[in-house]
Amino acid sequence: MPAVLTDHLRHCLAGDDAAAPLCVAFSGGPDSTALLHALAQQPQARGRGLRALHVDHGLHADSAAWADHCRRFCAALGIPCDVRPATVDLGAGQGLEAAAREARYRVFAETLREGERLLLAHHRDDQVETVLLKLLRGAGPEGLGGMRERRAFARGELWRPLLGLPRQALLDYLAAHRLPSLDDPSNADTGLARNHLRHEILPRLARHWPQAADSIAHSATLCRAAADALRASWQDALATLRDPRDGSLDAAGWLALAPALREPLLDHWLHDQGLPAPTTAQRRQIERQCGARPGQRPCIRWPSAELQIWKGRLWALPPAPTVAPDWHHDGWRGAPLPLPDGGLLELAGGATLGTPLDVRLRRGGEHIRPLGHAHTRELRDLFQQAVLPPWQRLACPLLYAGDELVAVADRWLSERGAALLAPSGGTLHWRPGRGTRRA
Repeated sequence: MPAVLTDHLRHCLAGDDAAAPLCVAFSGGPDSTALLHALAQQPQARGRGLRALHVDHGLHADSAAWADHCRRFCAALGIPCDVRPATVDLGAGQGLEAAAREARYRVFAETLREGERLLLAHHRDDQVETVLLKLLRGAGPEGLGGMRERRAFARGELWRPLLGLPRQALLDYLAAHRLPSLDDPSNADTGLARNHLRHEILPRLARHWPQAADSIAHSATLCRAAADALRASWQDALATLRDPRDGSLDAAGWLALAPALREPLLDHWLHDQGLPAPTTAQRRQIERQCGARPGQRPCIRWPSAELQIWKGRLWALPPAPTVAPDWHHDGWRGAPLPLPDGGLLELAGGATLGTPLDVRLRRGGEHIRPLGHAHTRELRDLFQQAVLPPWQRLACPLLYAGDELVAVADRWLSERGAALLAPSGGTLHWRPGRGTRRA
């Protein structure tokens, strides 16, 4: 019955004691159309500045027409509609679905206002699909808990008020109110994992186990409770294992944790750095490599991330860009200089060098006599002594006066380098990036 959705939302709004403004993620599809229209009938929702946000992924020939449909629909309801384009990176190796989702949530984060609630139309059937996908990927309690109804997000909060309702409740509402909605043809592509579950697997399950969706959703609730109970334990462990200066993890300490703590801790640590979690196979590889012999430097890679094991610690990084070894920047006078690895070199305090210097990357065999040292030192020895991470060494900016190396980032200055910097009154500052690979 169409009243099911209306009554459910009225109950959700009544139980929400905050007066935070509301924004609906509006794709124009059946689910978000039902959610937005039903909310628009609630004076309490309108009183909280109800608005819609449509993300145009630009992946379909009709995407501009879809955006126009969303504008017209919202105009008919008297609700503001913000249409924002998204840039989908299809070259990151994570698949179309994941890349589009990442782009969409990036727009959500950039657009959400201070204290605003972003409402998503995910329902019980979406939750069931999510839990099954996580199960097939070998997830633990955190993954099998499915989507959270509420969580902090960007400057506000993400809210899924329909997780307890089946898809049919939304379709009944659409039919009763004769609402137009968009049909994205990609939703019928059973080559995509979620669509295959939706159209091929779940109908078969339902024929043999009519209660399957309710049972899976209930299991998700139990797993969510278990994951929340474990959270306090692995958060305490994370505070002990993570170095607050560089963010790295103690490899042996992490490996010694029980799997129920080890896996969510690793995922949280990675997500906190904007990186995706590894697969089960990659996770097992990380565990095996934690016992690597001294001098070895294992690196485990997956799309959009890599994990280095060095000096007994885990280091998480985005994939390093490939840079030509002859990269250089001539005539640098101290202005902020972006480096190939995403790092930055600058002369602090806005100072300017009287004598311009050339900036290069390491090519091998460089040496410098640091100020106060009696002898010339090879960079390789200085880097090892300073315990500079290997992935930062190739991207470390080297400053030259002619053919003479006079400074190594902000780490070492020669006597001549100090003399060249002194008149400016400034000091070198190097912010390392993600490191580089050589072409």
